[in-house]
Amino acid sequence: MVEKEEAVISEEEAAQYDRQIRLWGLDAQKRLRASRVLLVGMKGLGAEVAKNLILAGVKALTLLDHQQATPEDSRSQFLIPTSSLGKNRAKASLERAQNLNPMVEVKVDTENITDKSQEFLAQFDAICLTCCPRDVMVRIDQFCRSHNIKFFAGDVFGYHGYMFSDLGEHEFVEEKQKVVKVGPGEEDGPKAKKVKIDPNETTLIKKTVRFYHLKEALEVDWSSEKAKTCLKRTPTDYFLLQVLLKFRSTKARDPLPEYYEEDSELLLQLRSKVLDSLGVKSDLLTDEFVSSCFSELAPVCAVVGGVLSQEIVKALSQRDLPHNNFFFFDGLNSNGIVDCIGPK
Repeated sequence: MVEKEEAVISEEEAAQYDRQIRLWGLDAQKRLRASRVLLVGMKGLGAEVAKNLILAGVKALTLLDHQQATPEDSRSQFLIPTSSLGKNRAKASLERAQNLNPMVEVKVDTENITDKSQEFLAQFDAICLTCCPRDVMVRIDQFCRSHNIKFFAGDVFGYHGYMFSDLGEHEFVEEKQKVVKVGPGEEDGPKAKKVKIDPNETTLIKKTVRFYHLKEALEVDWSSEKAKTCLKRTPTDYFLLQVLLKFRSTKARDPLPEYYEEDSELLLQLRSKVLDSLGVKSDLLTDEFVSSCFSELAPVCAVVGGVLSQEIVKALSQRDLPHNNFFFFDGLNSNGIVDCIGPK
């Protein structure tokens, strides 16, 4: 991670970000205004994350995508005009993205993330990957951990979406209401038994939280006795994610509606292989799962993108407890859950 310069908030910026400064404080906004973020993948989820980060007021955001916009993208990617279908997704998103907030430096990169050098990656304070194969996510997460860069990943598959974060050993502050000391002579009286909290005064408490690597989170041995005790409360979307990432690695794409029959058959085959390799029964995911994980749905992108960008803002501003380490959203049941999954 590059050495940050102390950000100076101008009068114009103070007016622009007045609501946010009141919410999380000037110091947090300064840290955000000094941060550079790399966002990989400009489909529907990427558009939501980009929009939220630009409005929040990071210093610079680089949109990286090497693929062209398709009619499928127009269902959820609101930054790309319909007239730009067939053009590079990142380039086609630039004008609308920049118009959201001229104070943020928005850049475009049309290369494949797999071709980027370590020097390129090292210039960012946070890297967020969408639409990437599992091996790429694992490799970049390991690089980020060794260079003190905040790592995030997320995807949307039909009604299902997830985000993952690896912040290493992350320090942050939480705002708590201030406890008022007991007055003189009240230490032993009835008033001493009551907790006195002043609702008008708060204090900032420093805390630290540790995260797992993505590789550790994805390679849990669920056949062990200790893991089996946690299996019942582990979201099934975690195992669905494993199947979908395997599909992406196998076909170099996500399930598409135009190949519904072919892709559904492959998903069912991969379910058995993937869940067996993890040490769980294949019936953990019923056959019906295949009908709900095609395409990107705009409402699911909005929910997952909102949470993902919120976590990036929290990490960069070092304010409030971050989600550790997965967030899963099931659009069929309108249910979101945060779960920490790892070897322990």
